[in-house]
Amino acid sequence: MNKIMLIGRTGSGKTTLTQKLNDEIVSYKKTQAVSYKSKIIDTPGEYVENKMFYKSLLVLSADAKTIILIQAANDEDTLFPPRFSTMFPRKDIIGIVTKADINPNTARSERILFEAGAKEVFKIGFDDREGLEAIKKRLGLNES
Repeated sequence: MNKIMLIGRTGSGKTTLTQKLNDEIVSYKKTQAVSYKSKIIDTPGEYVENKMFYKSLLVLSADAKTIILIQAANDEDTLFPPRFSTMFPRKDIIGIVTKADINPNTARSERILFEAGAKEVFKIGFDDREGLEAIKKRLGLNES
């Protein structure tokens, strides 16, 4: 089974995206530990917020084919340095700009994700069915 790993700061929308990708009812909860839901590995924001946890991201990435870097459109800062993705050799790296409904000017967030190493970037808002379907299609989540 090809797994997908989500990486992003606390509050960026990783858990909400996980719930939406799995067709679950969205209910906010702070991810305290690594969560495995179907094909998705949801990592706590602290894993990217504290460099001492980068080792944990590396270990977890061994189970993933695709790494998704999450950047919220309304976030003024980023924790993804340029070429961040190079710590995950031989992985499919994509970016997702979340909260595009809150801040439709996503150019800065997209640039951050491309500079971090995303090969392609998707945008999504909370009720964005079209964006969600595009992401599911790209990740092969519509397939049995």
